[in-house]
Amino acid sequence: MHLRLATLDDIPNMQNLFVDTIRSVNPKDYNPDQIDIWTASVFNAVRWLKLITDQYCMLAFDTSNTLIGFGSLIKDYIDFMYVHRDYQGIGVATLILKVLMAEAKRQKYLIIYSDASITARPFFESQGFKAVHENVKMVRGVEIRNFRMEHGLESVKS
Repeated sequence: MHLRLATLDDIPNMQNLFVDTIRSVNPKDYNPDQIDIWTASVFNAVRWLKLITDQYCMLAFDTSNTLIGFGSLIKDYIDFMYVHRDYQGIGVATLILKVLMAEAKRQKYLIIYSDASITARPFFESQGFKAVHENVKMVRGVEIRNFRMEHGLESVKS
């Protein structure tokens, strides 16, 4: 596995991984309407452009150079964290997260945050994050729940 920063050319593969992961991994915690609302954000071209231009976005690839995960950091906030369904639980997200945390620490942040899905919450907790509160948003009449997570960076190695 190897990592590199994302470029604009990576957006289509990132979008495919995003939609496939949500549709294959998250249905255990979210209903079909919630999944449809969540995946519809793939059509927000400005958001995806800003993911590359305004965020520190790290990609993970397998040995055949196939995209298997990505995560992003904007200031002290982990925005995206998605791992291909066939690569769950083998350390891909952990490796990406370590890089993002080191970057946040390099930028002098003392605490980082994320709004983790119900599905992702156990992963973030396993990495030392604590749930601060539950978020409940209404998007086009559909309730979406996730958790504000935080982690102190004092002990993180840069």
